[in-house]
Amino acid sequence: MAKDGQAYYKDSRIKQMRAFCEVVRSGSVTQAAQKLFISQPSVTLQIQALERELNVTLFERRGPVLKLTPDGESLYELAEPLVKGVDGLQENFAALHGRLESGELNIGAGESTILYVLPEAVRRFVATYPGIHSKLHNVTGRDGLKMLRADEIDFAVGSMLEVPDDIIYEPVAMFDPVLIVPKGHPLAALKKVTLEDVSQYGLILPPRHLSTWNIVKYVFQQHNLTFKVTLEAGGWEVIKKYVELGMGISIVTDICLTGSENLVRIPLIDYFPQRGYGLVLRKGKFLSPQARRFVELLHEVYGTTPGS
Repeated sequence: MAKDGQAYYKDSRIKQMRAFCEVVRSGSVTQAAQKLFISQPSVTLQIQALERELNVTLFERRGPVLKLTPDGESLYELAEPLVKGVDGLQENFAALHGRLESGELNIGAGESTILYVLPEAVRRFVATYPGIHSKLHNVTGRDGLKMLRADEIDFAVGSMLEVPDDIIYEPVAMFDPVLIVPKGHPLAALKKVTLEDVSQYGLILPPRHLSTWNIVKYVFQQHNLTFKVTLEAGGWEVIKKYVELGMGISIVTDICLTGSENLVRIPLIDYFPQRGYGLVLRKGKFLSPQARRFVELLHEVYGTTPGS
């Protein structure tokens, strides 16, 4: 094969693998075409060409639903890091020489994490790498995992109790649980507040699909107690405000308390475990240089070691 022919062949193969990987991540040919800025028929042709050359079937086609075959799964494991490596070649080369001058960083996190856990790391990152476009996506729970699996974010930061098989959770920081009550509340006058005391009052908690609810439920069950929820509200700022207004009491993580709130904080470490916040990664995810640098900064802020 002539030299120009070899270059063309290699370029075509990279395009085919890029289209294949994007279809896997997006879940559809249409969405892959939109993300690659090419036509839908072009994506289909590239997939078909790849199947012919490898003499395999990569997808099971059931109407609009695409499902990887075993051969498709094997190819994806091989192709994804290669495509990521080629697409990130310039950024990786710059990173090797200590330069991070461009690119994007997409982080998924809930509002409370964005407000309290991430600010210092974000401040340092933006100040050090102004040429990188950084974006914080306000997502939690299932929505965050959906974006992570679709590679719409580099990673998420949050708290996890149950880690799915395709996800890696790496703790970064630990915080103490506290009970917050309005000033003048009967619990504020007690020298020692028990879990039974807490069970007598209505709680304000985040929505039940989030981890806080499950932690509260588990702890009360362990002590053969029940609890009642008077209000579900998203975000620590909202919860603190409604506690200040006397609409209930709540159990939060102490990182959200600045000392300026018009409420009383009561330690609950005797009953509730410390709350961990960390990195949520998709297994096999190739982190860009800017993502890796942010992860390093986040660990630096909290004095922890990556992978510990």
